[in-house]
Amino acid sequence: MTQSPHMAEAPLPFFDLNDEVVLPTQEKGQPSYIKDHRTRLRERFMTGGAAALPDYEMLELVLFRAIPRQDVKPLAHALLDKFGDFGRVVTAPTATLKGIKGVGDAVVVELKIIEAAAQRLARSKIMQRQVISSWNEVLDYCHTVMAHRETEQFRILFLDRKNVMIADEEQSKGTVDHVPVYPREVVKRSLELNASALILVHNHPSGDPTPSEADITITHQIEQALTVMGITLHDHLIIGKSRELSFRAEGLI
Repeated sequence: MTQSPHMAEAPLPFFDLNDEVVLPTQEKGQPSYIKDHRTRLRERFMTGGAAALPDYEMLELVLFRAIPRQDVKPLAHALLDKFGDFGRVVTAPTATLKGIKGVGDAVVVELKIIEAAAQRLARSKIMQRQVISSWNEVLDYCHTVMAHRETEQFRILFLDRKNVMIADEEQSKGTVDHVPVYPREVVKRSLELNASALILVHNHPSGDPTPSEADITITHQIEQALTVMGITLHDHLIIGKSRELSFRAEGLI
């Protein structure tokens, strides 16, 4: 049987209350009901936090800065109707976002700032830390970065001899159901970073983390190549929309 060097998915069976800089011309053009609504929504957020707000109101808070003089509630609902939830809106591809009426560069910038901030915060909780003692944070980070992507991504978490994370890198990108992976490139980069162990991570855009035969085959190929060089493969995680699958926990490595 010919083996293909790629992962393939199995078929399916921060806001400051004063953060908005409003110029005099903008203030004059903003109806009082919009200004009052924004003030009340910000106050609710500061009092009750994100848990007190549904997704559309969280999106409104983000959109306030990009669209200072209009009611942004219809756009927030349109984005949720298109993508499903707050996380998928924020992580949606720029080109797809711009296909929504009312979304321009300013809106995209605000959404991508939120996405980048969330990823950076999650990453800060795992870098230079012992993986075993921060495993839940590792999973949270992987979900934050990969769970809502529309195409597959293959990442590697590099560890030192004490299983402390020393690097996290995207190795390759793919399509909706596969991503090219080359064992020699994985080994090469591991040696460059002087890594002693790895955790492989990739996502299934469909949301189902069940591994395909190709996923299992390439994982074994990478494990064999690493073993020759004295590098340990601790796990391979497949990230779905709401859950993940661990090759180690499933007895697949």
